[in-house]
Amino acid sequence: MKDLSGRVAVVTGAASGIGRAMVERFADEGMRVVLADVENEPLQQAVTELQARGVDAVGRRVDVRDPEDLENLANLTLRTFGAVHVLCNNAGVDAGGPFEDIPDGAWHWVMDVNFFGVVNGCRAFLPALRAAGEGHIVNTASLAAVNSGMRTMAPYIASKFAVLGFTENLAVELAESDPQIGVSIILPGGVKTRMTDSERNRPEGLPGTEHPLRKEVVDGIRSATERDGLDPSTVAESVVSAIRDQSFYVLTHRQLALDSVKRRLEWMTGDQQPLPRILR
Repeated sequence: MKDLSGRVAVVTGAASGIGRAMVERFADEGMRVVLADVENEPLQQAVTELQARGVDAVGRRVDVRDPEDLENLANLTLRTFGAVHVLCNNAGVDAGGPFEDIPDGAWHWVMDVNFFGVVNGCRAFLPALRAAGEGHIVNTASLAAVNSGMRTMAPYIASKFAVLGFTENLAVELAESDPQIGVSIILPGGVKTRMTDSERNRPEGLPGTEHPLRKEVVDGIRSATERDGLDPSTVAESVVSAIRDQSFYVLTHRQLALDSVKRRLEWMTGDQQPLPRILR
């Protein structure tokens, strides 16, 4: 799909951060856009702002943990625009703490949003992508998928490793069964989003993590991102290029990603213990 004009894009986690930037960039290409997010007020504001620009946009509150929500989103998209060409499974959250202090609910929340949200999205929309005769799936992982070792972040890192493995396998399968459908995965490093505040959407009844080490880590990530993080629009630009070029990896911090993979190879070939990742 070299020409995106008139095509239809669906983005989860679309009300802020990378999701909102992708929607804006797709709109600039003349695409019709469907926004999904669990936060209804910023979602509706985003849709209103896009429509005010003359963009053909609709929004729906969606909890990506719920397969039925995503099936309903797919049906809404087809009723409204008649097709789907680009699917961006972008919704993500983070919760953690020292391993022994992480409650089961936090593990399930992070895995259900970050990993099963991607699986649910692909299941719901793959039939429509096939019917369109062309398409592209973009799944958002993280640099954490190749660069582990951050204290208190075991659920997030595990979920992003899972997204990477699933997406690589999906790409192999679709290359054989549906070569007209491309697949890409985003491995963002520091990007100026609200990820460090994602516990604002913590499910009711799931307690927050008060451990001082967790606060130290989150504050460090927030500080590093505010200082050195990329603007989400830079990521969105790379996504559009990946769709056009049929590129699999979208590396926002390319050298850091390559160095991380090299470090893992050194652990394996040298029979070394993994080393901690430290923010500076």
